[in-house]
Amino acid sequence: MITAERYHDISMGHRVVGHDHKCRHLHGHNYRIHFICSAPSLDEIGRVVDFGVIKQLLCLWLENHWDHKMMLWEQDPLLPALRETVPDDLVVVPFNPTAENMAVYLTEVIGPKQLAGTGVTLVSCKVDETRKCSATYTI
Repeated sequence: MITAERYHDISMGHRVVGHDHKCRHLHGHNYRIHFICSAPSLDEIGRVVDFGVIKQLLCLWLENHWDHKMMLWEQDPLLPALRETVPDDLVVVPFNPTAENMAVYLTEVIGPKQLAGTGVTLVSCKVDETRKCSATYTI
């Protein structure tokens, strides 16, 4: 399999419900998110996909939906209070916002929606939470 990869950097806050250390608190990261795409064949000029398409459909989605927001699980006990105070700053998701769960969600939910009709598949997503810590999900 041949792939094309592009990454995008965002800043976002989150907290991990049930974590027994620092990550149970509201905090943030400068995330680097890698999108790894594949296609059944290369196009007429020898590409999986133009890198600009990955930027347009996936990187800009991150920019518009997650960058400079606070990601919270829909079951987070802090959610009701934060919705009253800063509703426009929140991204509410159906999973506890670990890097692992973000990678799965981007690959299984956002990728297929954003890449529909292109013939390209998001086959893997790597979420760098810090320069030392990351999680990768591959179909």
